[in-house]
Amino acid sequence: MRIFAIGDLHLGFMADKPMDIFGGQWENHIENLKENWQSIVKKEDLVLIPGDLSWAMRLEETKKDFEFLESLNGTKVITKGNHEYWWKSISGVREVLPPSVVALQHDFVRFENYVITGTRGWTVPEHENDPRYKEEDKKIYAREVIRVKLALEDAKKHMEEGDKLIFMIHYPPFNQRQEDSEFTKLFEEYEVDKVIFAHLHKTAGRYPLAMRKNGIDYFLTSADLVQMKPVQIY
Repeated sequence: MRIFAIGDLHLGFMADKPMDIFGGQWENHIENLKENWQSIVKKEDLVLIPGDLSWAMRLEETKKDFEFLESLNGTKVITKGNHEYWWKSISGVREVLPPSVVALQHDFVRFENYVITGTRGWTVPEHENDPRYKEEDKKIYAREVIRVKLALEDAKKHMEEGDKLIFMIHYPPFNQRQEDSEFTKLFEEYEVDKVIFAHLHKTAGRYPLAMRKNGIDYFLTSADLVQMKPVQIY
């Protein structure tokens, strides 16, 4: 089993949301994604999707998106992004998932010796007095830090010797200077091996696609930034 990651698929089979309005990298993105996916990923592999899977507004509008996902090779693990308006409860989501798709929300799943957990996260401020960072952002950030800690605590309790811990988070867990954040501190405290994130697009700026920080490998996997090709992390 190999493990891949790709976020921000922005499927919209039942939503009127053409992606090519966001630039040439999104032209025929469904066809390109499928071709690349099927040529890289095998049936026995695992693909992590850290948020923004679908443009759907309601759960019933995800039906064809999940049918498409089911048609692709491998087992897929999904977590929530900032556009998952259809994701109201984890129990509701799990009721409609096809066999090859697993949804996580502050809990974990094990595949062989890999333990995978995740949550949405939130924007990290660029500096202490960032004027764009409002009180509401601070509240959401603090809440998401708690969720990350709870997810890691739960996963860590069930780990065995030799296991690898992977964390999926939609938002970048640090700012553009890759400075420490409450998220990265928790990843280090709980000895996470790899962190997968997305959310950023053509305005990614100084965020590298892959980097190592304080012993942890971080991967930016937004679909357009990785040319619609799942990135192998293991």
